[in-house]
Amino acid sequence: MKGLRVLPGGRPGRGRLYVNLPDGRAVAWYDRQANRISILADDQREAILAVLRPYLSGTVTIGPPPVPTAADLAGLALPPDADLAPNRPGETLLGELEHGPAGTRARHRLRQDLLAQQRMGDTFDALEADGWRILHCVPVPGMGRIDHLLIGPAGIFCVRTVPGRRQRAVAGDLLLAVGRAEPRPDPRWTRRAAARATRALTAQVTPALAVVDASRVEVAPTLRDIRVLQPPTAATDLTSSPTALKPPDIETLFTLARDTRTWLGPNAGRSSPAWGSPRTESGGV
Repeated sequence: MKGLRVLPGGRPGRGRLYVNLPDGRAVAWYDRQANRISILADDQREAILAVLRPYLSGTVTIGPPPVPTAADLAGLALPPDADLAPNRPGETLLGELEHGPAGTRARHRLRQDLLAQQRMGDTFDALEADGWRILHCVPVPGMGRIDHLLIGPAGIFCVRTVPGRRQRAVAGDLLLAVGRAEPRPDPRWTRRAAARATRALTAQVTPALAVVDASRVEVAPTLRDIRVLQPPTAATDLTSSPTALKPPDIETLFTLARDTRTWLGPNAGRSSPAWGSPRTESGGV
């Protein structure tokens, strides 16, 4: 059938591909993670397969949509403006770089933060193949945003990302020092954010610090409640951790966490946020 269009849904490169009629109605979708095509209009099966063929790889399962779970139904009912799932790593920093302060030093710091979040975000996004669900730039009133929220077999992790700037980083109970710069209270910030997330999701959330491109990372032996991650080893560290959540629990928590209203209340919308940036000198504390 002529006029079928393939449109992406969710985060670029990772969400579904929808096949829509000219009037916008979906007649099929291709789930790239499951490598499955769900067809709603069987009389257009051949046309649907033809338009999707350039996007397919490997052995593809074709059939009617699977019976939706409660989490699926909740996700389908989620208004687009309230969905955090499409957020890219460093989403808010992109806007700050375009419309934020003009000072060279401030913009250089923003670029460092953005590159660190993007690199760490790519590492975390790759975990989706192992059953993890990832959110980026999750708003926390009064504290800015959680850089990354990971929900997977090993549990839930609230991650604050810090650029190491190819210098020695030392993580202590209260402060994180990078090179000769003044230490910042990143450990305290991520503990507070994890506590907020625990209340919002009614599930235990572990605080974590991700240090990107440091020449060396030293962790105080007394720092036991915060997970310290680095891009080369983060995936192995997380996937080798003991199992704490089953797949249905992961999907239920992800559906709850991706809803902006979980964090900002039932009236959350497109209005200007009332929380500050987490990238202040005080670290949001």
